[in-house]
Amino acid sequence: MRLAYSCVLIACLLPWICALIAKSGSFGKPRRNGGFDNHNPRQWLAGLQGWQARAHAAQQNGFEALPLFIAGVLLAGQAGADAVMIDRLALAFLACRLGYIGAYLADLASVRSGFWFAGVACCIGLFVVAS
Repeated sequence: MRLAYSCVLIACLLPWICALIAKSGSFGKPRRNGGFDNHNPRQWLAGLQGWQARAHAAQQNGFEALPLFIAGVLLAGQAGADAVMIDRLALAFLACRLGYIGAYLADLASVRSGFWFAGVACCIGLFVVAS
């Protein structure tokens, strides 16, 4: 179970890593030259294009995926489900999220969707083992 909890922490950090990726290349540049605008970050982020825009989108989706995953891990643990199975599903979810981010950055839309569906399946699996 400790492994699953570590996966929860890592999954919580992944959106912030995506945010750093989206903003990379803009740090240290003046705002007037396209550098990150901390005064209007949402407006600046809305103007991103290419891989930086996709990194931002991966960040948003990462935050959206967290509640189902966290709830699944906690409920499965609370229900006394097999700890090895919880750990495996948590690791699989994390692998799917990493694959999702990589596919998003590489603009592989169909592959990205496959990773997304597999990640959701892992979350559903956590609820199934909890029952």
